[in-house]
Formats: sequence, C-alpha cells, structure tokens
Amino acid sequence: MSFINTHHKPEGLSEKTALLVTRILKKTLNLFYGKHLAKRAMLLETIAAVPGMVAGVCNHLKALRRMKDDGGWIKDLLDEADNERMHLMIFLDVTHPSIFERIIVMSLQFIFLFIYGFIYLISSKTAHRIVGYFEEEACNSYSEYIEKIESGALPNLPAPEIALSYYQLPDNATFLDVLHRIRQDEAKHRDNNHEFADLYKSRTLPAHQS
Repeated sequence: MSFINTHHKPEGLSEKTALLVTRILKKTLNLFYGKHLAKRAMLLETIAAVPGMVAGVCNHLKALRRMKDDGGWIKDLLDEADNERMHLMIFLDVTHPSIFERIIVMSLQFIFLFIYGFIYLISSKTAHRIVGYFEEEACNSYSEYIEKIESGALPNLPAPEIALSYYQLPDNATFLDVLHRIRQDEAKHRDNNHEFADLYKSRTLPAHQS
C-alpha cells in the first residue's frame, strides 16, 4: 500500500499559528504516553475524532441557514469523524485502558471539543489547517509505529477482531496491516483538510470532490 509523506509549508500568521497549536498538542500528548505508542495513538485518536464532527455540524447548520447545497462537505467531514472514531475503538481494544485513563480520554475530548469549536467559528480556514497539520503528525507517529514493528522492536500481534471487520481484512491479518490502513486514512484526512483550508483561503469555496 503506497504512502506519500507530505508537509504543507505555513504561509501567513494563521497558518503559522495552526502549526504552533499542532506542535503544542503533540508535546502535550507525548507527556502522557510518549514511548508507549499504542496508548499514544489512543490519545491521538481521542482528539482526532472531534474536528470532523464539529466541522460537519457547523457546515450542516450553515447549509440550512443559507438554504444552499453544501457541495459534499458535510458527508466527507462526518465520514472523517466516524473513521477516526473507529481508529479510537481499535486502539481501545488493543490498550485496554484503566478507568483513570478513560477519564483522561473523556476529559481531552471535552476540552478539545470546545477549543476546536471556538476556533472553527472564528476561522474555519485555520481550523482545517490545524487538522491538516495534526494529520501530518499522525502520519509521522504511525510511520514510527510501523518502523518499530518492522524492525522487530515491537511484536507484530494478530489484528484485533474489530479491525478485521472494519477494514474487511483476512483472518490472518496482523496489527501491522491495520497500522498501514490507519496511516492511509490519516493521509487522506491530511490532504482533505489542507484542501478545505486552501478553498477558504482562495475564497472561492467550490464544491468539494473527495
């Protein structure tokens, strides 16, 4: 499965702010589980599951208010949110977090929901750029995870049942197969959100084609 690692060079204050916010989030996550990659991924997906839903709801209400078609944005954004939710479900199945860790997960979701919602209302362009950068970091994190397994530093366990079902993988699939699929998902979200931000930047906002 081919994977291309890309980075959008920030231009202007809002994009530099978006990159700064992303790096702060990354350092915050690393404070919890920097060396425990599965649990770090769980926290990553906890936050990643929020933006698509927030943006989808905002665009849904905007379409209703303007009485205009959304150009396919809402479905793409809600699909993204659901995909990230499934990533979280996979890692919850793998990590079996304690009650304390689940409280951390719920707290991060709650806090980030309000922060990202506020940013989206103030500047949708910046909000999508933040997600684009966030997904870049997600791709980097999963690449690190994949390299650890491929080098033998971490065991390549059988894929969990929930991942087999979601990705329609064969019964003998491994966790490495799942990580490749997840990284590919994140790359798609990365490209989509940078595209959304570019559309806001150009002020044309044509219909989005996924």
